[in-house]
Amino acid sequence: MPVIVLAVVAVVLFFVAFRSVRIVRPYQRGVVERLGRFRLTVDPGLRIILPFIDRMLTVDMREQVTDVPPQEVITSDNVVVSVDAVIYYEATDPQRLVYNVANFQLAVTKLAQTNLRNVIGDMELDAALTSRETINTKLREILDDATDKWGTRVVRVEIQRIDPPPDVVASMHNQMKAERERRAAVTQALGVREAAITEAEGAKQSAILDAQGRAEAMSRVADAERYRQITVAEGESTAIRSVFGAMHDGNPTRDILALKYLEALARVSDGQSTKIFLPTEMSGLFGAVGGLAELLRADGDAEPEPTG
Repeated sequence: MPVIVLAVVAVVLFFVAFRSVRIVRPYQRGVVERLGRFRLTVDPGLRIILPFIDRMLTVDMREQVTDVPPQEVITSDNVVVSVDAVIYYEATDPQRLVYNVANFQLAVTKLAQTNLRNVIGDMELDAALTSRETINTKLREILDDATDKWGTRVVRVEIQRIDPPPDVVASMHNQMKAERERRAAVTQALGVREAAITEAEGAKQSAILDAQGRAEAMSRVADAERYRQITVAEGESTAIRSVFGAMHDGNPTRDILALKYLEALARVSDGQSTKIFLPTEMSGLFGAVGGLAELLRADGDAEPEPTG
């Protein structure tokens, strides 16, 4: 009999000890109630409570995610779109999260759906499709303010999808196709224009370089011709001075000059030309020839007669 009593006492003590010991994990906080009233909030670690008098509720302080189911929203330009999102939040006050809201997941989901209608309903379809970051920011601010009294903080809101109706999607595809074709045509026209400008500029530069080359060549030819003429003139001048000097040094007579004159006429008449131009002063020419004839006769008369 005493053994049974001791066993019962041991079981009761074990059960009391089991109900008294609580372990709060590092990512949790404990809310302790005594006789149905809030007593305190405890941090992670081993905690002892009074069984049957105290009760501990644990609250997960890690970041949580809630999925907002797809719903239909009408934009400001009367287009019905299907929108769904996800909400990331974390607990900041375990006491308020336990006592201020009965079902936080349901409450934040309904709140997000309502505000999605309000935010996207004020926007046109094109703006809603291209302004997801703006929608995320506005929705996060609204939800963060609304859930502050529930002891939570909304970290971020992400719009997963915004799906327009199929006919609107087809129209958008046609519009984008037309826009791409327009851009391709504009790009091609700009390319042709740039090519024409480049070709004209190249032709212009080529003509300028060609003209400069011809000008330089003509300048060089002119310089060479001028140098040749100067050289020839200098040579002729030197030759004339030499001949003139030789003539004066030799003291030529009129007879010698007349003979040279006749030799020059003989060379002129010996050419291939069919016409011969004679000087107009023919009397001077004939006088020179007559003088030459008299000179020859005088020389013949002066020769000695042969002896027998």
